[in-house]
Amino acid sequence: MNMFIEFANKILQPLINIGAAPLMIIVLTLAAVLVGVKFSQAFEGGIKLAVALIGIGAVMSVLTGVLSGPLNAFIENTGIELNVIDTGWAPLGTITWGHPLTLYFLLTLIILNIILILTKQTNTFDADIFNVWHLSFIGLFAMYVGANMFTATALVLVIGFLKFKNADLMNLTFNDLLDAPLESPMTTTHISYMMNPFIMIFDKIFDNFFGWMDKYDFNATELNQKIGFWGSRFMIGIYLGVFIGVLGRIPIKEIINLSLTAGAMLELFAIIGQWFIEAVEPLSQGINDFANKRLGGRKLNISIDWPFIAGRSEIWVVANLLAPLLLLVSLVLPGNRILPSASIVAVGLTPALLVVTRGKLIRMLVIGILEIPLFLWAATLIAPFVTDTAASIGALPEGLMTSQQISFATMEGPVEKFLAYFLGLAHSGAAKDLFIFVIFLAIYLGLFQWYKKEMEKRNAEYLKKIEGE
Repeated sequence: MNMFIEFANKILQPLINIGAAPLMIIVLTLAAVLVGVKFSQAFEGGIKLAVALIGIGAVMSVLTGVLSGPLNAFIENTGIELNVIDTGWAPLGTITWGHPLTLYFLLTLIILNIILILTKQTNTFDADIFNVWHLSFIGLFAMYVGANMFTATALVLVIGFLKFKNADLMNLTFNDLLDAPLESPMTTTHISYMMNPFIMIFDKIFDNFFGWMDKYDFNATELNQKIGFWGSRFMIGIYLGVFIGVLGRIPIKEIINLSLTAGAMLELFAIIGQWFIEAVEPLSQGINDFANKRLGGRKLNISIDWPFIAGRSEIWVVANLLAPLLLLVSLVLPGNRILPSASIVAVGLTPALLVVTRGKLIRMLVIGILEIPLFLWAATLIAPFVTDTAASIGALPEGLMTSQQISFATMEGPVEKFLAYFLGLAHSGAAKDLFIFVIFLAIYLGLFQWYKKEMEKRNAEYLKKIEGE
């Protein structure tokens, strides 16, 4: 095992060290060339993807940066004591990639992906290797709690397998939501979509008991068209900025600047989301051609980061409606110790809501509210691990008090964090802890199997609809 870890670090460390954006240029370009795309077109797609990644990261940094100050002021003004600081995703990603075992988990997942494609267990090629840090985080957290290397690796591989299956299941839904051609291979293995099975439970409850509410639903894009400028993404950002500024009791001048900045960032999110789609077009066409020539017409999907769907208005409408509710719930939720700030715009919740509900805003909002406690509890649960790991690599934020910890309020994959926690406890030797983990794992796998069948039904209905048009 140690030899395998050393091999993974030796092979992959130079690539990881160059950063996520340059790495995506290399991965996308090589992948496109291997399936027959001209180098110039492949390289162009790689550059576009790198630019999109940098762009989306810059926008998120600006947005979370301008919102965190007023929210910290709100904490000081109210005297509320929540000792876990919300740092957003970037510090956690940096901390995880700084751990030597992350490259080991990356290599095991690359091997898994290749095996699953060759054995036809998945049709998804995962180009989004940067987001492997989410699964590495789960493995590392399980080991922090008490799991050994073998069981932590097994857990990562099980979740990885399910992510590839989920990416296959979602492809047609993404094509539908993006009004893309049926043969489009666009999908994602991002762990945020592993909330789909749990969201579908509530979606089914809506179908059976509250279906009448759908007639009051509205299309976010149509609403924006009817309302015009006042319902645009820009104005939604302004509304959010005013709300946060008032909470923080900052001066009027700062509220205006905050609101305009938030509005501009939300507009840029939609624009940059389109860049992701354009970036993978050469690879998408190359994969289709390769599959037709070498795989007997077998369709292969391409997995990239989630923001390729960011152009859908529902994501931002619901994320911004959930923002104040996320804050309010954090103030009264028993067992919660984190106040959302850097991740107040809850995009960790909304993409999966969009996929399962097909953009029904009332369902997205209600189910999103029900999800909030799970995310906050998971963020509180991982705080000691995040803080200790950051301290071990010298990555703790400056000015952090000894009584404070750091975490990510809306970190994707909250259920998987609890699964890792129970796995760690199961190594204590107590029969009760082992029993809890086995039951939790059985429910997790059983629920995914049920979700898989439901998605297959939906996909069949969608294909029948397309063929009838």
